[in-house]
Amino acid sequence: MTCIGRVRELVRYPVKSMAGTATESALLGWHGLDGDRRFAFRRAGDDSGMPWLTATRLPGLLLYQPAGLDESAGEPLPTHVRTPAGTEVGLRSAELTAEIAARFGSGVELMRLRNGIFDDGPVSVISLATIAGIGREAGLELDRRRFRANIVVETERDDPFHEDEWVGGTLRFGDADASPAVSVTVRDVRCMMLNLNPDTAEQDARVMKTVVRLNANNAGVYATVVRTGVIRVGDPVNLEGAK
Repeated sequence: MTCIGRVRELVRYPVKSMAGTATESALLGWHGLDGDRRFAFRRAGDDSGMPWLTATRLPGLLLYQPAGLDESAGEPLPTHVRTPAGTEVGLRSAELTAEIAARFGSGVELMRLRNGIFDDGPVSVISLATIAGIGREAGLELDRRRFRANIVVETERDDPFHEDEWVGGTLRFGDADASPAVSVTVRDVRCMMLNLNPDTAEQDARVMKTVVRLNANNAGVYATVVRTGVIRVGDPVNLEGAK
């Protein structure tokens, strides 16, 4: 087992493709961080395997910020959303659904997913070194929020993309044998959401082009949970069994 760094940031994304919410601690359950991606807007009439409305189709979704807190379901879930205009509306309200549909130009409906809706894994992890390296090559100061990771790690190494070497290994968050842990399963193949400024939703293609050129469009990793527990910012991150 090797200590590779510390947890720098924990973020849950309660509504798929909306802004994230940073937290100092979170329960890592079998379906990722508690409260992560438990809601999503579905494109009405879309019967495909991926009917979710995401920022790849409506970049302005990034400008909506989940707010409020309801823990009656056993995990923190938002009750409201702050819109780009600065008003707060109910997450489940007809007003919010109508506004999103109008921006998208077609009907949508909000769905709650008990176990969350994820792409290639319930937990995403990236290092600050990778974010910084991409920024240097792209000639940009990159905001971490572009990468929409659940766990941002400040690693001992400063070379970008060394997360690729974690695939097949286990990341343990804490020094105790019973600390929460994830199995790193695959590299994170990126989409155009990397290009979106989290404050304006404006696109800059230099970001994704840089990731494609440097690391075949991979940045960070996905993982599945092998041991549950509470993760805290500042926890040591230990790597076991990687190549």
